[in-house]
Amino acid sequence: MAVPFGLSTTMYITLTDGQSVTILWGWILVSLISLCIAASLAEICAVYPTAGGVYYWSAMLSTRQWAPITSWVTGWLTLVGNWTVTLSINFSGGQLILSAITLWNEDFVPNQWQTVLMFWAVMAICMLVNIFGAKYLDLINKICIYWTASSVIIIMITLLTMADVKRDADFVFTHYDASASGWPSGWAFFVGLLQGAYVLTGYGMVAAMCEEVQFPEREVPKAIVLSVAAAGVTGVIYLIPILFVLPDVQLLLEVANGQPIGLLFKTVTGSAAGGFGLLFLILGILFFAGVGALTAASRCTYAFARDGAIPGSRIWKKVSKRYDIPLAALALSTAVDCLLGLIFFGSSAAFNSFTGVATICLSASYGMPILISVIRGRQAVRNSSFSLGRFGYAINVAMIVWICLALVLFCMPVSLPVEPATMNYASVVFAGFALISLIWYIIRGRKDFSGPPVPQDVAPGEEVAVAGLAVTDSQHERNGDMEAKGEKL
Repeated sequence: MAVPFGLSTTMYITLTDGQSVTILWGWILVSLISLCIAASLAEICAVYPTAGGVYYWSAMLSTRQWAPITSWVTGWLTLVGNWTVTLSINFSGGQLILSAITLWNEDFVPNQWQTVLMFWAVMAICMLVNIFGAKYLDLINKICIYWTASSVIIIMITLLTMADVKRDADFVFTHYDASASGWPSGWAFFVGLLQGAYVLTGYGMVAAMCEEVQFPEREVPKAIVLSVAAAGVTGVIYLIPILFVLPDVQLLLEVANGQPIGLLFKTVTGSAAGGFGLLFLILGILFFAGVGALTAASRCTYAFARDGAIPGSRIWKKVSKRYDIPLAALALSTAVDCLLGLIFFGSSAAFNSFTGVATICLSASYGMPILISVIRGRQAVRNSSFSLGRFGYAINVAMIVWICLALVLFCMPVSLPVEPATMNYASVVFAGFALISLIWYIIRGRKDFSGPPVPQDVAPGEEVAVAGLAVTDSQHERNGDMEAKGEKL
């Protein structure tokens, strides 16, 4: 989830919509909400530990009649969410790289072409690493863990020791100023929650590990929840020192490309070199996050194409014999993101649009199986090994309400008044992909798409054998590698 990077690149949102209270308490609130959504998904995962995640869960929780359409909608939400998360990470990464120039040349203001070309360069690097460094992706992920943890500690110590002026605790924990937003004071706080909600979107992908671990019905649900808990704690540790040394907010908001973190580092350390040194740590996290996000997007594209759910599926489902990766799906994911980046020519607030649509798509995809479970009376999860117990129904319903609110909330512009150049086009991008999905469903989906294999109507909680799903039967003791004697759901 690249917490330090995500919080840094979206800081202008919370500086505009409330400052300290929105930054810190908004993050804690969204962390708790995400923890509840993660727990709701973990409860389902414990019953259906499949690598298909929400896409398969929506089908398995539905009746056979509704399985194709629910999995189609969930699949498209997941696909678009993966594409736009990758887009937002790498676009903000391009902006962050250009912001480094302003540390030495304060008069430099990147134009639209420079920003888009830098974004394309970041996308190209991520694609090349995915092609030629595919066998090293596991190592890259491991390095990412240590790099991120070390970066948080180094930044925290450096900022607190080098700051000449520090804010008091009253400012850090209680200061609230949404005057720059133009929104009513209370509503600005909710608009500012986009920062935390955007950063905390990756936990649903943990389900992809279900076929690679022992006892997935026990271990993967724990991992889903703990990933959010760890991210939440990391965010608090990262944000509090930044708030204690926060320079003049108006100065940060005047940064030309909306990425003030480099200027913050420079102001606190007192030198451009010191600021870049800390910014370099964040750019390192960008590299890991960009590569990983594009990997996930390409695999999601490949998997969905195998079911014929994307126009041109015959092309995108092919696996390159030379590189042993879904090269066509990787190319499609890269091309879609590069084309969406052109929105920046029409809107200077394009990044806000990208974060908004990524957040609402992934949040909605997580909400689909939860909604289906509630509609069917939560009977499928009544014997879950990760049960939410007596509070399950209330938690599920509350999370569905929150996700519905998020669909509207994160289409809002960060500040008012709104002009064409500052419009949040998240709703336009979302509607555009929804239209493509609907048209393709009418052309092919309703005739040929059957979704994940659901051979019969599955009674809630019933165990059925499903062909094609390599779900390990980890209920039995065994030594060495896990055997798959009758895939159990």
